[in-house]
Amino acid sequence: MAISYNKLWKLLVDKKLSKDDMRKAADIAPNTMTRLCRDEEVTLAVLHNICKILKVDIGDIMEFMQVAGEER
Repeated sequence: MAISYNKLWKLLVDKKLSKDDMRKAADIAPNTMTRLCRDEEVTLAVLHNICKILKVDIGDIMEFMQVAGEER
């Protein structure tokens, strides 16, 4: 399964926040932000901080995607 943070990016647009604004508010390191932009794994603590500052649930910012050819 692959991770997608597309929901997060759409939410930032809806809230009129830049990625940099979110990064600073959630105290996320630049290299962790790069991992998010590449749809790579980050720690649960990072996801919790993002949810806290955006006042949303984890399912509102990420989802697991089925990869073609991958069994469940």
